[in-house]
Amino acid sequence: MQIGNRNVVSFHYTLTDDQGTVIDSSEGREPLAYIHGEGHIVPGLEKALEGRQAGDQFKVDVVPEEGYGPRHPELIQVVPKAAFQGVDNLEVGMQFQGRNDQGSINVTVSKIEGDNVTVDGNHPLAGQTLHFAVEVTNVREASEEEISHGHVHGEGGHHH
Repeated sequence: MQIGNRNVVSFHYTLTDDQGTVIDSSEGREPLAYIHGEGHIVPGLEKALEGRQAGDQFKVDVVPEEGYGPRHPELIQVVPKAAFQGVDNLEVGMQFQGRNDQGSINVTVSKIEGDNVTVDGNHPLAGQTLHFAVEVTNVREASEEEISHGHVHGEGGHHH
């Protein structure tokens, strides 16, 4: 069966950056399972999986516009350290949920200088080309229940 909309797809992957450093991998875990065409994985990877079938192995480079998007400088702000009340040991790399004009936003502390803290609301992989090595392990029709719930049930998916 070829991968198309409303198929449950399971695959193993290794994600690396431009230097070949592994960012994420399913190695040693269950394959990732998702419903194709529902926007649950980055668009560039979903497009590369279209038409593939179980057993296919391939590599794909996903540009930022088809991955986590470009970096947006306006999502980087300097805020006073006092904004982090109740946090005893504030460190670079810590993540928090903040608010902006559009609602809640996840931010990462990128720099601390004295009483100024720089936070970045960009996805950590924004602006990066994503290099995937993929092995498709299974393709099947999604059940009506999976489609109505918007996620995969059973192995590699959600258990109610």
